Amino acid sequence: MKDLHSKSFSTRAVHAGERLQKGDFIPVSTPIQPTVGYLYESMDEVDQIFGGMKDGYVYTRYGNPTVTAFETALADLEGSEAAYGFASGMAALHVALLAAGLCAGKAVVAALDVYGATYNLVNKLFASQGAVIEMVDVADLGAVESALERTHPVALLCETISNPLLKIADVPTLAEMAHRHGAQLLVDNTFATPYLFNPIVHGTDFTIHSATKYIGGHGDVMSGVVATSKENRQNMFELNKMIGSVLGPFEAWISLRGLKTLPLRMKCQCENAARIASWLSQHPRIARINYPGLPLHPQHELSGKLFQEKGFGAMISFEIAQAGKAEIFRFIEALELILPATTLGDIYSLVLHPATSSHRGLTPEERARVGIADGLVRLSVGIEAVDDILQDLNQALDAI
Repeated sequence: MKDLHSKSFSTRAVHAGERLQKGDFIPVSTPIQPTVGYLYESMDEVDQIFGGMKDGYVYTRYGNPTVTAFETALADLEGSEAAYGFASGMAALHVALLAAGLCAGKAVVAALDVYGATYNLVNKLFASQGAVIEMVDVADLGAVESALERTHPVALLCETISNPLLKIADVPTLAEMAHRHGAQLLVDNTFATPYLFNPIVHGTDFTIHSATKYIGGHGDVMSGVVATSKENRQNMFELNKMIGSVLGPFEAWISLRGLKTLPLRMKCQCENAARIASWLSQHPRIARINYPGLPLHPQHELSGKLFQEKGFGAMISFEIAQAGKAEIFRFIEALELILPATTLGDIYSLVLHPATSSHRGLTPEERARVGIADGLVRLSVGIEAVDDILQDLNQALDAI
Protein backbone atom coordinates (compact mmCIF):
# COMPACT_ATOMS: atom_id res chain seq x y z
CA MET A 1 0.00 0.00 0.00
CA LYS A 2 1.33 3.41 -0.95
CA ASP A 3 1.72 6.09 1.73
CA LEU A 4 0.96 3.70 4.60
CA HIS A 5 2.55 6.06 7.11
CA SER A 6 -0.28 8.55 6.65
CA LYS A 7 -2.89 6.00 7.70
CA SER A 8 -4.30 5.43 11.20
CA PHE A 9 -2.71 3.05 13.71
CA SER A 10 -5.48 0.46 13.20
CA THR A 11 -5.02 0.45 9.41
CA ARG A 12 -1.23 0.21 9.73
CA ALA A 13 -1.56 -2.68 12.19
CA VAL A 14 -3.48 -4.62 9.53
CA HIS A 15 -1.27 -3.83 6.52
CA ALA A 16 2.25 -3.03 7.81
CA GLY A 17 4.91 -5.55 6.84
CA GLU A 18 2.69 -7.27 4.26
CA ARG A 19 3.25 -7.75 0.54
CA LEU A 20 6.99 -7.04 0.63
CA GLN A 21 7.67 -9.83 -1.87
CA LYS A 22 7.97 -8.77 -5.50
CA GLY A 23 7.79 -10.97 -8.58
CA ASP A 24 5.22 -12.64 -10.76
CA PHE A 25 2.71 -12.61 -7.91
CA ILE A 26 2.39 -11.00 -4.49
CA PRO A 27 0.66 -12.99 -1.72
CA VAL A 28 -2.03 -11.09 0.17
CA SER A 29 -0.82 -12.59 3.45
CA THR A 30 2.87 -13.06 4.27
CA PRO A 31 3.84 -16.74 3.86
CA ILE A 32 5.93 -18.76 6.30
CA GLN A 33 9.31 -19.51 4.77
CA PRO A 34 11.04 -22.12 6.94
CA THR A 35 14.14 -22.53 4.82
CA VAL A 36 17.64 -22.38 6.34
CA GLY A 37 19.52 -21.61 3.15
CA TYR A 38 18.93 -19.51 0.00
CA LEU A 39 20.13 -20.00 -3.57
CA TYR A 40 21.28 -17.46 -6.15
CA GLU A 41 22.42 -17.98 -9.72
CA SER A 42 25.36 -15.62 -9.24
CA MET A 43 28.06 -16.12 -6.57
CA ASP A 44 28.89 -12.43 -6.96
CA GLU A 45 25.39 -11.69 -5.69
CA VAL A 46 25.90 -14.01 -2.71
CA ASP A 47 29.18 -12.25 -2.00
CA GLN A 48 27.49 -8.84 -2.05
CA ILE A 49 24.73 -9.98 0.32
CA PHE A 50 27.24 -11.52 2.75
CA GLY A 51 29.24 -8.30 2.61
CA GLY A 52 26.23 -6.12 3.33
CA MET A 53 26.42 -4.34 0.00
CA LYS A 54 23.06 -5.71 -1.14
CA ASP A 55 19.86 -6.74 0.61
CA GLY A 56 19.03 -10.41 0.56
CA TYR A 57 19.07 -13.67 2.49
CA VAL A 58 21.86 -16.21 2.73
CA TYR A 59 21.22 -18.05 6.03
CA THR A 60 18.25 -17.87 8.39
CA ARG A 61 20.41 -17.00 11.41
CA TYR A 62 21.23 -13.83 9.44
CA GLY A 63 17.70 -13.11 8.23
CA ASN A 64 14.44 -14.57 6.95
CA PRO A 65 11.68 -13.02 4.79
CA THR A 66 8.91 -13.87 7.27
CA VAL A 67 10.92 -12.36 10.12
CA THR A 68 11.57 -9.26 8.00
CA ALA A 69 7.83 -8.80 7.50
CA PHE A 70 7.25 -8.86 11.27
CA GLU A 71 10.15 -6.48 11.92
CA THR A 72 8.90 -4.09 9.25
CA ALA A 73 5.42 -4.03 10.76
CA LEU A 74 6.66 -3.44 14.30
CA ALA A 75 8.99 -0.64 13.19
CA ASP A 76 6.07 1.03 11.43
CA LEU A 77 3.83 0.88 14.51
CA GLU A 78 6.60 2.11 16.85
CA GLY A 79 7.70 4.88 14.48
CA SER A 80 11.31 3.67 14.32
CA GLU A 81 13.79 3.39 11.46
CA ALA A 82 14.16 -0.35 11.97
CA ALA A 83 13.39 -3.30 14.22
CA TYR A 84 15.05 -6.61 15.02
CA GLY A 85 13.31 -9.82 16.09
CA PHE A 86 14.51 -12.27 18.74
CA ALA A 87 13.57 -15.66 20.11
CA SER A 88 12.27 -14.09 23.35
CA GLY A 89 11.83 -10.80 25.15
CA MET A 90 14.77 -11.54 27.44
CA ALA A 91 17.01 -12.21 24.43
CA ALA A 92 15.89 -8.87 22.98
CA LEU A 93 16.72 -7.07 26.21
CA HIS A 94 20.06 -8.82 26.63
CA VAL A 95 21.30 -8.02 23.13
CA ALA A 96 19.99 -4.45 23.32
CA LEU A 97 22.04 -3.86 26.47
CA LEU A 98 25.12 -5.32 24.76
CA ALA A 99 24.52 -3.12 21.72
CA ALA A 100 24.26 -0.10 24.00
CA GLY A 101 27.78 -0.90 25.21
CA LEU A 102 27.20 -2.55 28.59
CA CYS A 103 30.22 -4.66 29.48
CA ALA A 104 32.92 -5.00 32.14
CA GLY A 105 33.77 -1.62 33.64
CA LYS A 106 30.73 0.11 32.13
CA ALA A 107 27.64 1.12 34.08
CA VAL A 108 23.89 0.87 33.65
CA VAL A 109 21.29 2.76 35.67
CA ALA A 110 18.15 0.63 35.83
CA ALA A 111 14.69 1.07 37.29
CA LEU A 112 14.38 -0.62 40.66
CA ASP A 113 10.99 -2.24 40.05
CA VAL A 114 11.61 -3.93 36.70
CA TYR A 115 10.47 -7.44 35.80
CA GLY A 116 12.20 -10.06 37.95
CA ALA A 117 14.16 -11.65 35.10
CA THR A 118 15.35 -8.20 34.00
CA TYR A 119 16.43 -7.44 37.57
CA ASN A 120 18.44 -10.68 37.64
CA LEU A 121 19.90 -10.09 34.17
CA VAL A 122 21.55 -6.86 35.25
CA ASN A 123 22.22 -7.65 38.93
CA LYS A 124 23.50 -11.18 38.44
CA LEU A 125 24.66 -11.84 34.88
CA PHE A 126 26.00 -8.41 33.90
CA ALA A 127 27.27 -7.73 37.43
CA SER A 128 29.15 -11.06 37.45
CA GLN A 129 30.84 -9.99 34.21
CA GLY A 130 32.11 -6.78 35.75
CA ALA A 131 29.44 -4.27 34.78
CA VAL A 132 28.52 -1.56 37.30
CA ILE A 133 24.83 -1.71 38.28
CA GLU A 134 22.88 1.15 39.82
CA MET A 135 19.20 0.55 40.65
CA VAL A 136 16.99 3.59 41.17
CA ASP A 137 13.34 4.58 41.40
CA VAL A 138 12.85 6.17 37.96
CA ALA A 139 9.78 8.01 39.23
CA ASP A 140 12.22 10.04 41.34
CA LEU A 141 13.86 12.16 38.65
CA GLY A 142 16.26 13.71 41.15
CA ALA A 143 17.52 10.25 42.09
CA VAL A 144 17.93 9.37 38.42
CA GLU A 145 19.92 12.56 37.77
CA SER A 146 22.16 11.82 40.74
CA ALA A 147 22.77 8.24 39.59
CA LEU A 148 23.63 9.39 36.07
CA GLU A 149 26.06 11.99 37.37
CA ARG A 150 27.68 9.49 39.71
CA THR A 151 28.08 6.50 37.38
CA HIS A 152 28.36 7.99 33.86
CA PRO A 153 26.53 4.94 32.43
CA VAL A 154 26.29 3.72 28.86
CA ALA A 155 22.60 2.95 29.37
CA LEU A 156 19.52 3.96 31.32
CA LEU A 157 16.96 1.15 31.46
CA CYS A 158 13.30 1.37 32.46
CA GLU A 159 9.80 0.12 31.65
CA THR A 160 7.09 2.43 30.31
CA ILE A 161 4.70 0.78 32.79
CA SER A 162 6.63 -1.15 35.40
CA ASN A 163 6.11 -4.82 36.19
CA PRO A 164 4.35 -5.42 38.57
CA LEU A 165 3.90 -2.12 40.48
CA LEU A 166 2.68 -0.16 37.42
CA LYS A 167 4.81 2.94 37.90
CA ILE A 168 4.96 5.21 34.86
CA ALA A 169 8.28 6.33 33.39
CA ASP A 170 8.49 9.93 32.19
CA VAL A 171 10.15 8.77 28.97
CA PRO A 172 10.65 12.19 27.30
CA THR A 173 12.38 13.57 30.41
CA LEU A 174 14.42 10.41 30.96
CA ALA A 175 15.58 10.51 27.32
CA GLU A 176 16.79 14.09 27.71
CA MET A 177 18.58 13.25 30.96
CA ALA A 178 20.21 10.10 29.57
CA HIS A 179 21.49 11.81 26.44
CA ARG A 180 22.80 14.77 28.41
CA HIS A 181 24.97 12.32 30.36
CA GLY A 182 26.11 10.36 27.31
CA ALA A 183 23.86 7.34 27.93
CA GLN A 184 21.38 5.60 25.65
CA LEU A 185 17.83 5.08 26.90
CA LEU A 186 16.35 1.58 26.72
CA VAL A 187 12.62 1.29 27.40
CA ASP A 188 10.69 -1.95 27.81
CA ASN A 189 7.34 -1.06 26.24
CA THR A 190 5.71 -4.47 26.73
CA PHE A 191 2.91 -3.31 29.07
CA ALA A 192 2.07 -0.16 27.10
CA THR A 193 2.45 -1.63 23.59
CA PRO A 194 2.74 0.59 20.48
CA TYR A 195 -1.01 1.16 20.74
CA LEU A 196 -0.66 3.35 23.85
CA PHE A 197 2.82 4.84 23.44
CA ASN A 198 5.81 5.06 21.08
CA PRO A 199 8.98 5.64 23.14
CA ILE A 200 11.14 6.09 20.02
CA VAL A 201 9.12 9.16 19.04
CA HIS A 202 9.98 10.64 22.45
CA GLY A 203 13.73 10.10 22.30
CA THR A 204 14.29 6.48 23.29
CA ASP A 205 17.21 4.69 21.63
CA PHE A 206 15.92 1.13 22.03
CA THR A 207 12.26 0.16 22.51
CA ILE A 208 12.01 -3.44 23.69
CA HIS A 209 9.05 -5.81 23.64
CA SER A 210 8.39 -9.26 24.89
CA ALA A 211 6.24 -9.95 21.83
CA THR A 212 5.11 -13.10 23.63
CA LYS A 213 2.68 -10.82 25.44
CA TYR A 214 0.31 -8.27 23.84
CA ILE A 215 1.86 -8.31 20.37
CA GLY A 216 1.31 -12.05 19.93
CA GLY A 217 -1.70 -11.69 22.18
CA HIS A 218 -3.01 -15.26 22.23
CA GLY A 219 -0.57 -17.13 24.50
CA ASP A 220 0.70 -19.28 21.64
CA VAL A 221 4.09 -17.84 20.66
CA MET A 222 7.35 -16.76 22.29
CA SER A 223 9.20 -13.89 20.63
CA GLY A 224 10.91 -10.59 21.28
CA VAL A 225 11.59 -7.49 19.23
CA VAL A 226 13.50 -4.22 19.49
CA ALA A 227 12.56 -1.03 17.64
CA THR A 228 15.55 1.23 17.10
CA SER A 229 17.71 3.10 14.59
CA LYS A 230 19.29 1.45 11.55
CA GLU A 231 22.70 1.82 13.18
CA ASN A 232 21.63 0.16 16.42
CA ARG A 233 19.89 -2.59 14.50
CA GLN A 234 23.11 -3.33 12.66
CA ASN A 235 24.94 -3.57 15.98
CA MET A 236 22.35 -6.02 17.30
CA PHE A 237 22.51 -8.01 14.06
CA GLU A 238 26.28 -8.45 14.37
CA LEU A 239 25.94 -9.49 18.02
CA ASN A 240 23.11 -11.92 17.38
CA LYS A 241 24.99 -13.61 14.57
CA MET A 242 27.31 -14.82 17.35
CA ILE A 243 24.73 -15.27 20.13
CA GLY A 244 22.12 -16.96 17.96
CA SER A 245 18.89 -15.92 19.75
CA VAL A 246 17.12 -16.00 16.40
CA LEU A 247 13.41 -15.50 15.84
CA GLY A 248 12.08 -18.39 13.76
CA PRO A 249 9.78 -17.92 10.75
CA PHE A 250 6.83 -19.72 12.38
CA GLU A 251 7.07 -17.54 15.50
CA ALA A 252 7.49 -14.41 13.37
CA TRP A 253 4.37 -15.28 11.36
CA ILE A 254 2.26 -15.84 14.49
CA SER A 255 3.57 -12.58 15.99
CA LEU A 256 2.75 -10.69 12.79
CA ARG A 257 -0.74 -12.19 12.76
CA GLY A 258 -1.25 -11.14 16.38
CA LEU A 259 -0.08 -7.61 15.67
CA LYS A 260 -3.00 -7.09 13.28
CA THR A 261 -5.59 -7.26 16.07
CA LEU A 262 -3.52 -5.38 18.68
CA PRO A 263 -5.62 -2.17 18.56
CA LEU A 264 -8.87 -4.12 18.86
CA ARG A 265 -7.64 -6.20 21.78
CA MET A 266 -5.97 -3.33 23.62
CA LYS A 267 -9.00 -1.08 23.38
CA CYS A 268 -11.20 -3.77 24.93
CA GLN A 269 -8.61 -4.77 27.55
CA CYS A 270 -7.97 -1.18 28.62
CA GLU A 271 -11.70 -0.57 29.00
CA ASN A 272 -12.13 -3.77 31.01
CA ALA A 273 -9.15 -2.96 33.22
CA ALA A 274 -10.44 0.54 34.00
CA ARG A 275 -13.74 -0.81 35.24
CA ILE A 276 -12.12 -3.64 37.22
CA ALA A 277 -9.62 -1.28 38.86
CA SER A 278 -12.43 1.03 39.93
CA TRP A 279 -14.34 -1.91 41.41
CA LEU A 280 -11.28 -3.26 43.24
CA SER A 281 -10.48 0.18 44.66
CA GLN A 282 -13.79 0.09 46.53
CA HIS A 283 -13.66 -3.54 47.69
CA PRO A 284 -13.19 -3.92 51.48
CA ARG A 285 -10.71 -6.81 51.07
CA ILE A 286 -8.31 -4.77 48.92
CA ALA A 287 -5.66 -2.92 50.92
CA ARG A 288 -3.88 -1.30 47.98
CA ILE A 289 -4.31 -1.12 44.21
CA ASN A 290 -1.84 -0.09 41.51
CA TYR A 291 -3.42 1.16 38.29
CA PRO A 292 -2.40 4.38 36.50
CA GLY A 293 -5.97 5.04 35.37
CA LEU A 294 -7.11 5.73 38.92
CA PRO A 295 -6.95 9.41 39.99
CA LEU A 296 -5.14 8.40 43.21
CA HIS A 297 -2.23 6.86 41.28
CA PRO A 298 0.79 9.16 41.85
CA GLN A 299 1.47 9.36 38.09
CA HIS A 300 -2.10 9.45 36.85
CA GLU A 301 -1.60 12.86 35.22
CA LEU A 302 1.67 11.78 33.58
CA SER A 303 0.12 8.58 32.20
CA GLY A 304 -2.76 10.58 30.72
CA LYS A 305 -0.25 12.89 29.05
CA LEU A 306 1.82 10.04 27.62
CA PHE A 307 -1.04 7.79 26.53
CA GLN A 308 -3.26 10.62 25.24
CA GLU A 309 -6.55 9.21 26.54
CA LYS A 310 -6.23 5.94 24.60
CA GLY A 311 -6.32 4.00 27.87
CA PHE A 312 -4.11 3.19 30.83
CA GLY A 313 -3.08 -0.35 30.01
CA ALA A 314 -4.63 -3.68 30.89
CA MET A 315 -2.45 -4.60 33.88
CA ILE A 316 -3.55 -4.22 37.50
CA SER A 317 -1.78 -5.20 40.70
CA PHE A 318 -3.32 -5.18 44.14
CA GLU A 319 -2.68 -6.27 47.71
CA ILE A 320 -5.28 -8.26 49.60
CA ALA A 321 -5.64 -7.05 53.18
CA GLN A 322 -3.96 -9.22 55.80
CA ALA A 323 -3.08 -11.85 53.21
CA GLY A 324 0.13 -13.81 53.07
CA LYS A 325 1.28 -16.57 50.75
CA ALA A 326 -1.33 -19.09 51.98
CA GLU A 327 -4.27 -16.69 51.56
CA ILE A 328 -3.09 -15.60 48.11
CA PHE A 329 -2.80 -19.22 47.01
CA ARG A 330 -6.36 -19.90 48.21
CA PHE A 331 -7.60 -16.82 46.33
CA ILE A 332 -5.92 -17.93 43.10
CA GLU A 333 -7.17 -21.51 43.46
CA ALA A 334 -10.72 -20.21 43.99
CA LEU A 335 -10.75 -18.39 40.65
CA GLU A 336 -12.84 -20.15 38.00
CA LEU A 337 -12.59 -17.94 34.90
CA ILE A 338 -9.29 -16.12 35.49
CA LEU A 339 -6.36 -18.41 34.77
CA PRO A 340 -3.30 -18.84 37.06
CA ALA A 341 -0.56 -18.58 34.41
CA THR A 342 2.92 -17.08 34.54
CA THR A 343 2.46 -14.78 31.58
CA LEU A 344 0.37 -11.76 30.58
CA GLY A 345 -1.11 -9.87 27.67
CA ASP A 346 -3.25 -12.72 26.38
CA ILE A 347 -6.89 -12.58 25.32
CA TYR A 348 -7.48 -14.54 28.54
CA SER A 349 -7.53 -12.90 31.97
CA LEU A 350 -4.50 -14.17 33.88
CA VAL A 351 -3.31 -13.90 37.47
CA LEU A 352 -0.05 -14.62 39.27
CA HIS A 353 1.67 -14.11 42.62
CA PRO A 354 4.86 -12.09 41.92
CA ALA A 355 6.66 -13.13 45.11
CA THR A 356 6.62 -16.80 44.09
CA SER A 357 6.75 -16.48 40.30
CA SER A 358 7.87 -13.44 38.29
CA HIS A 359 10.03 -12.09 41.14
CA ARG A 360 10.91 -15.38 42.82
CA GLY A 361 14.56 -14.89 41.89
CA LEU A 362 14.82 -11.85 44.17
CA THR A 363 15.67 -12.34 47.82
CA PRO A 364 13.04 -11.36 50.41
CA GLU A 365 15.14 -8.29 51.16
CA GLU A 366 15.30 -7.32 47.48
CA ARG A 367 11.55 -7.76 47.10
CA ALA A 368 10.96 -5.60 50.16
CA ARG A 369 13.21 -2.89 48.72
CA VAL A 370 11.32 -2.98 45.43
CA GLY A 371 7.95 -2.95 47.19
CA ILE A 372 6.64 -6.40 46.31
CA ALA A 373 4.67 -7.66 49.30
CA ASP A 374 3.66 -11.28 49.89
CA GLY A 375 0.05 -10.18 49.51
CA LEU A 376 0.55 -8.66 46.05
CA VAL A 377 -1.39 -10.11 43.11
CA ARG A 378 -0.84 -9.22 39.44
CA LEU A 379 -3.85 -9.33 37.13
CA SER A 380 -3.62 -9.26 33.34
CA VAL A 381 -7.09 -8.35 32.09
CA GLY A 382 -8.38 -10.20 29.05
CA ILE A 383 -11.13 -9.60 26.53
CA GLU A 384 -13.86 -11.58 28.29
CA ALA A 385 -17.09 -9.82 29.28
CA VAL A 386 -16.08 -7.56 32.15
CA ASP A 387 -19.05 -8.57 34.32
CA ASP A 388 -17.89 -12.18 34.20
CA ILE A 389 -14.39 -11.17 35.29
CA LEU A 390 -15.79 -9.11 38.17
CA GLN A 391 -18.02 -11.97 39.30
CA ASP A 392 -15.04 -14.32 39.38
CA LEU A 393 -12.91 -11.89 41.39
CA ASN A 394 -15.75 -11.31 43.83
CA GLN A 395 -16.41 -14.99 44.54
CA ALA A 396 -12.68 -15.72 44.93
CA LEU A 397 -12.25 -12.86 47.39
CA ASP A 398 -15.27 -14.16 49.33
CA ALA A 399 -13.63 -17.59 49.43
CA ILE A 400 -10.76 -16.32 51.58
